[in-house]
Amino acid sequence: MGLFSFLFGNKTKKIQEFVSRNAVIIDVRTKAEFSSGAIPGSKNIPLQQISVRIKDIKKWDKPVITCCATGMRSGSAAGILRSHGIEAMNGGGWANLEQKL
Repeated sequence: MGLFSFLFGNKTKKIQEFVSRNAVIIDVRTKAEFSSGAIPGSKNIPLQQISVRIKDIKKWDKPVITCCATGMRSGSAAGILRSHGIEAMNGGGWANLEQKL
């Protein structure tokens, strides 16, 4: 098992486990980025708005998978959500995440 597999190999399993529990996918890219292509059914909440939408996201009472273009902004968003008691994971780049769904 290579280092990459060791570090990232379980991500697909975790994504599938979240999806099996009706996870909501939040795409944290800008509206313009989102409109140029996105995962069907995902919700667009740009990273800058995540903190002010915490109450709305908590009302969903579902796990959350965040995504963006490369995984950097979605990592920040997942951290913000977790710090507010929301079960969240960073799904990484949206195109890569879409292939794992």
